[in-house]
Amino acid sequence: MAFKAKDLEVSYDFAKIVPPSDSLMINYQAFKKQFGEDANLLVLGMKDSSVYELENFQNLYYLTNELENLEGVNNVLSLASMQILEKNTSERRFDPKPIFKSVPETDEELDSLLSVAADQRFYTGQIINPSNGSTVLLLSLDSEIINSDKRLRLINDIELAAEKFSEVSDIDIHYAGIPFIRSVMSAKVQKELNKFLILSGVVTALILFFFFRSFSAVFFPMIVIGVMVIWVMGTTHLLGYKMTLLTGLLPPIIVVIGVPNCIYLLNRYHQEVANHGNQVLALSRMIRKIGLVALVTNFTTAVGFVVLAFNDITILKEFGIVAGINIMMTYVVSIILIPSVFSFLPAPKSRHLKHLDFKLVGKSIKILDLLVHRHRYAVFVVTGALLAIFIYGATKVESVSYMVDDIPEDSKIKKDLAFFENNFSGVMPLEVYIDTKKEQGIRSLSVLRRVEQFEDTLTSLQDLSGPVSMVSFIKAVRSAYYNNSPSQYRLPSGREQAFIYSYLRNAESSNELVESFIDSTGQKMRVSLKMADIGSNKMDSLVENVIVPAKNEIFEGSDIDVSLTGTTLLFIKGNKYLIENLRQSLVLAFIIISIIMAILFANVRMIIISLIPNFIPLIITAGIMGYAGIPLKPSTALIFSIAFGISVDDSIHFLAKYRQALFNSNFFVPIAISKSLKEVGQSMIYTSIVLFFGFVIFAFSEFGGTVALGILTSLTLLVAMITNLVVLPALLMVFDKGKREKDSHPLIEQYDEFYLADEDEEIEIKAIEVKKEN
Repeated sequence: MAFKAKDLEVSYDFAKIVPPSDSLMINYQAFKKQFGEDANLLVLGMKDSSVYELENFQNLYYLTNELENLEGVNNVLSLASMQILEKNTSERRFDPKPIFKSVPETDEELDSLLSVAADQRFYTGQIINPSNGSTVLLLSLDSEIINSDKRLRLINDIELAAEKFSEVSDIDIHYAGIPFIRSVMSAKVQKELNKFLILSGVVTALILFFFFRSFSAVFFPMIVIGVMVIWVMGTTHLLGYKMTLLTGLLPPIIVVIGVPNCIYLLNRYHQEVANHGNQVLALSRMIRKIGLVALVTNFTTAVGFVVLAFNDITILKEFGIVAGINIMMTYVVSIILIPSVFSFLPAPKSRHLKHLDFKLVGKSIKILDLLVHRHRYAVFVVTGALLAIFIYGATKVESVSYMVDDIPEDSKIKKDLAFFENNFSGVMPLEVYIDTKKEQGIRSLSVLRRVEQFEDTLTSLQDLSGPVSMVSFIKAVRSAYYNNSPSQYRLPSGREQAFIYSYLRNAESSNELVESFIDSTGQKMRVSLKMADIGSNKMDSLVENVIVPAKNEIFEGSDIDVSLTGTTLLFIKGNKYLIENLRQSLVLAFIIISIIMAILFANVRMIIISLIPNFIPLIITAGIMGYAGIPLKPSTALIFSIAFGISVDDSIHFLAKYRQALFNSNFFVPIAISKSLKEVGQSMIYTSIVLFFGFVIFAFSEFGGTVALGILTSLTLLVAMITNLVVLPALLMVFDKGKREKDSHPLIEQYDEFYLADEDEEIEIKAIEVKKEN
């Protein structure tokens, strides 16, 4: 596995969350095939009047040239590289010429050229904000570079060049654009995952040592976990997957999930050694008594992940498959390695067994035992009241996501994004894909006027930038025909159309801008806009209630197909798909785990009793999210199926012991519950503490979603421990009468030597007293 893991690659592709069959994805793929990637624009912005001073503008000119020469940068559009169309009367065409043909040498020259640049309405709102003088540099990046590991080097080179400009000019640079945001976030996430992997290992080791007070009880479980971390990476590569941001979470998660296997095995081993001191018998009973139950609990945990594979979303499918396989292999490795290693080691000494009499844990279990036996109806009342409170809170949960989600408000990324939203209406790409259904259909003045009317509607919306399209270019052409007069920036009239178009046709063949906005047949065109990161709810409202009705009204009665597309819409819809699939996965996990319970216990009452304590934590978590204003998004929706699969483990361990204790107690429920709490309760508490601290380390993340994932999963599992130690036995006390056929047992009892006589309580010879009868 290590040999395969070394070849594992990291995926830098944009996550394909929307299924290929979705109409939005179909439109996007058609658009992308025709016009290329829309999410390859990186933007540098500045808002400082000193940029218009001679020396600083010269530095801006040099910065533009330096950026253009970087490998991976296709072209740079900035104030210093703006072009103007000049009418070439002799050849009846327009030639694009740079406004700044060379570096301005005097203030007078600079002011004169800046005046010309300010009159170019084609660039208004795109390069310059006329109201406050803010300006941007638009960098078009090579898609192959930004979707590979080379993109980090490219982003670093761009930042280095920009920083040098800032140093000599004392002008702050702001960064935005999807390539930049993805690069920064992916670098941060990879760094955090390494940190969390180390943290989870250290925290788990410390907790194990605190419980068992033995080096071997820490070292060898950590070996098991280390093996499984390597297996995760090896499995990912063997399946032909790349490491995504989601599968990258698996190594620290496997650390946390794998430890409970070791705790249950070691705790049972120590209990047996304490009972009779026979190491070989203790190891044998450890495997017999824990083996099948651990297999089932690992399977239910795996179910919480594997159900994610039953959908069309690639990243979820890969995450679920890799997680499910390795959770089951964690069981295999631990059930083989732990007994094997400890069979070669000396039997644990008395100091290693002190945790079995841990006073705080023992006292807590006694309190819980009394609570269940004497106040079980009070437990139901309190639980019911809490459920009512948290169900109401759950109704307040909203589902909303952002392109730049989970980043702290005080981070530079968020501040820079706010700069572009305040000065240029944002940087997130939004595309309009127009098919006229006729060759050279976009030449029609009536079509152009409809598109212009639609663009005017989009421009009037606060969260959208001014559009760039063939309409903009033709307006610029008309302005150029009239010697670049700003007042002539509009579509040609019917009379002007013929002679302006004759110039235009000659210009189009050599103009890259035109080629990027219309296809070779003149049938299809794009309208490119930028928008603010307003969130999925506002975006849906804006699209469905404003843009779509305006589109339908403007293009009504024509054969023109108009569709909204682009990375922004894909992201928003993709998050909807993610959340919906995660909901379906939770339902599927519930169904599968219910079937497992039915097979194990063969009793409808027991199935219901076992599931209730594991639904309560999910409801409480949803209520906390509602009251705390934590939205439902992919990172938080993931909590429920994972936590449900893990928390059911405690129920299975408790119920397996309860069934055994019930048999040995002549089917007397109160005694069976007390024995179960005493023998299994300690392991449940230990594993829950490990799981709690193992997941809570994610609270130290810089990303809000990861913080929420860590805190909410930890709370859910902690509450699950309490409900399985209190609510579950209380339900058994009330609803399980203990009536069983002594010679007929469900599957949970049908494994080797479940009822061997040597497993009954040991007889204390010294306690036997022989009396002579008279």
